[in-house]
Amino acid sequence: MSVQIRETETPSASGGKARGASGLVLVPGVSGPVLRGRASECARLDELLSAVGRGESGTLVLRGEAGMGKTALLDYASRLCEGCRVIRAGGVESELELPFAALHQLCMPLLDDLETLPAPQLDALRTAFGLTSGPRPDRFLVGLAVLTLFSEAAEPQPLICVVDDAHWLDRCSAQVLSFVARRLQAESVLMLFTERDQDQPTELAGLPELVLQRLSDADARELLASSTPGRFDERVRQRIIDEARGNPLALLELPRGVSSSASLAGGFAVSDSLPLASRMEASFRRRVDQLPEETQRLLLLAAAEPTGDPMLLWQAAAVLGLPIEAAAPAEAADLIAVGTRVTFRHPLLRSAIYAAASGDKRRDAHRALAEATDPKLDPDRRAWHRAHAALAPDEDVALELELSADRAQARGGVAAAAAFLERAVALTVDPARRAERALAAAQASLEAGAFDAAIRVLATTEGGRRDEFQRARVDLLRGRIASASSWGNGAAQLLKAARRLELLDVDLARQTYLEALGAALAEGELARAGTLRDVSRAVCAAPAPAHEPLASDLLLDGLAQLLAEGLGPAAPTLRKAVSAFRDDEKMLQFGGWAARAAATLWDVVSWDAVITRQLQLARDAGALAQLATALQGKGIVVTWSGDFSEASSLIAEADAVTAATGVRMASYGGMLLAAYQGREAEASTLLATTIENATARGEGNGVRFAHWATAILYNGLGRYREALVAARQASAGAPEFLISHWALVELVEASVRSGNSDLAAEAFERLVEPPSASGSDWGLGIVARSRALMSEDKAAEALYLEAITRLGRTPLRPELARAHLLYGEWLRRETRRMDAREQLRAAYELFIGFGACAFAERTRRELLATGEKVRKRRDETRGQLTAQEEQIARLAADGQTNQEIGAQLFLSPRTVEWHLHKVFTKLGITSRMHLRDKLPDTARTGAPA
Repeated sequence: MSVQIRETETPSASGGKARGASGLVLVPGVSGPVLRGRASECARLDELLSAVGRGESGTLVLRGEAGMGKTALLDYASRLCEGCRVIRAGGVESELELPFAALHQLCMPLLDDLETLPAPQLDALRTAFGLTSGPRPDRFLVGLAVLTLFSEAAEPQPLICVVDDAHWLDRCSAQVLSFVARRLQAESVLMLFTERDQDQPTELAGLPELVLQRLSDADARELLASSTPGRFDERVRQRIIDEARGNPLALLELPRGVSSSASLAGGFAVSDSLPLASRMEASFRRRVDQLPEETQRLLLLAAAEPTGDPMLLWQAAAVLGLPIEAAAPAEAADLIAVGTRVTFRHPLLRSAIYAAASGDKRRDAHRALAEATDPKLDPDRRAWHRAHAALAPDEDVALELELSADRAQARGGVAAAAAFLERAVALTVDPARRAERALAAAQASLEAGAFDAAIRVLATTEGGRRDEFQRARVDLLRGRIASASSWGNGAAQLLKAARRLELLDVDLARQTYLEALGAALAEGELARAGTLRDVSRAVCAAPAPAHEPLASDLLLDGLAQLLAEGLGPAAPTLRKAVSAFRDDEKMLQFGGWAARAAATLWDVVSWDAVITRQLQLARDAGALAQLATALQGKGIVVTWSGDFSEASSLIAEADAVTAATGVRMASYGGMLLAAYQGREAEASTLLATTIENATARGEGNGVRFAHWATAILYNGLGRYREALVAARQASAGAPEFLISHWALVELVEASVRSGNSDLAAEAFERLVEPPSASGSDWGLGIVARSRALMSEDKAAEALYLEAITRLGRTPLRPELARAHLLYGEWLRRETRRMDAREQLRAAYELFIGFGACAFAERTRRELLATGEKVRKRRDETRGQLTAQEEQIARLAADGQTNQEIGAQLFLSPRTVEWHLHKVFTKLGITSRMHLRDKLPDTARTGAPA
């Protein structure tokens, strides 16, 4: 828990107005006193409070520099919350490393309601708060637990969550609170944050915010006059107003720094040139310097102790021989208040006291706090104080920090674990142990997404004594950081690490080669080095495992052979790998590669089986990064199976996961679905945005996929020249498996329809080998269909019939429909109108059933050309529901409860119920029993649970 640093109101001398420590004057308002110069901000808060009273949710981040009155606005909102439940927490700089500290403080009043949570959420939250031991909880499961807890707490009355100084929240708390704030919809919860202006985006970036502007000269003059009694020289007044630049706290503190009232009256004081925040801190320090020595030492103790526990403060004071009475002068000077909690007048006061103290005095304070902290009840905070009290390397303290890091990891606080380990590195003497701790700290920072910190702690190993294995692991971590952050060429870094590991740990080297392949595929043509070809050549020259090949070994060898020699020689090994992976324990880690291998073999049944198992494993393990990937893969398979409704549900869930986790990944399933649905405006926007974003983060695979999907879109629309351009972009460059070959299929069709027979022949020559080598109906059916497109004679008919037969034996309904369409178009040009109608009707019924609008319209135009009258048809029900509403309706129709649906979609049960109410209204029903009858036929199977 952390100190609540509040800007509390104090009565004015006149009794007519009051002002807080922020210096903002309160004047009577309609709903309550309005802060001077903050009428619009107060009105915004009034609106949010009214909305939460109506059952709506809201979030607002009050942002501005120190002293702008952010906390005063929180106090304003808190005073108007009659009939609401208010919970409050505050960030403290010294608690940045303690996992879930601020979240625990915020949720403390709600802990009696924990038992109402579903068991997985209950276990995750209790473990995160250290109330019980258990497996490391996923932070997003913790977030879902807090969302549910807030929703339940808001059931009897609206809940107001007030979080002050959010820029000092520990990262675990910030991530969870940001997660919750982004998912509030119908819970009657209002979340209010204050945050200082930051150079870098924080966890709260993107939430609704209100930037506090400086006070006007008129408001500044009134505030200055009300806060500084006596005569005021106009030149001094104007100088203070100019220097304060509309900052309320500065208007209060700068006059205190003037040496005498005579200076204020006569204008003799000379101002220094420090920045405003430093000037205010200097003013605070001057006031502290006037206090007795014992009081100053007590204030330093309070500044170094973040919990605000007065008993702990008194115990630490006793260690230093300080009496309780030492607090009285500080309280009399309005610098600190000691009650049930220890609170400072302003955050700048705390930082000013701590920063001004000498190193020796700070170490003494932390030493006293460590001695006063119970090692059984709070071992981590004790270790942290001991670390700050250490003057020189100390292995005992380093070991304590290492144990604290283990406990933080077990609670899901990887950022805290990294901080503990990084401090342990600084206190470690032994070079080997120092290097091990640095590697562990870098790995924890990587897992926490703190890439700068990971690089920084790795740099501490430079120049030190490291063995060869440690050097290789440093290379491995650098590669993983580069790959995860898109800062550098991750594939090249991982390739370097894998080569170094070959002589040290063959299994780890081969695993690293697989990671390098993944990075190279993701970077695609945007890679500067470490391409798929580079990695595959290195793998082919690498030593084989000393044991019977595992599924991952078969996969690595098969993929390398594929890139070096083609699908024909690689197919047997890849088939063994795909088969082995169905039951392999590393399915979750490398299942995505196994799915790619199955797709490369043009084996849609195995592809679906592998991706479905990976999806289930990711759900069971709560591995959200892998879950997002698996959902996208499953979305592609389901789209190609023609169940656009289920695909939409899967993709909506994938989007929910990526939004929750911040995973930076293109929506692959979403792009393919949009292309086949053929709504040009929506699809074009999605594809163009994806290309821009994927290019910016170096995700070449996403760029290539977007160009391929664009080619499908324009082929469906019958705009073949535009499809040709996109297909050439998708198939150009290094012939990576999957997308480039799929793009060649579109390039053949677009080239033929554009009259470019030479380009079509060239594309077909590149296309034909892999699907033919696969021996699958999918691959051979696509080859037959593409060859038929290029045929000028009667041989085309036999090829079209072969394509229809082969594709008809696969679950790939859209590919079958396209074969019927192309055959029908050929028959019409052969003036066989009756035969053409039969094929075109089959294609039209399929396309309409899927919801493939563009291809359906292209087919309808062909039918009209044969003389048949065809009306446009729409699926009205699907159009009524949003993607999220349809997904919730499908899950409800499958019998899932609101809690189960919420857990899957990262929503509170109350929000699920709100969406279902809207679904019932749109569909004209009154209960879940009627959902199955009202939803589209293709939507009744439900998403995997």
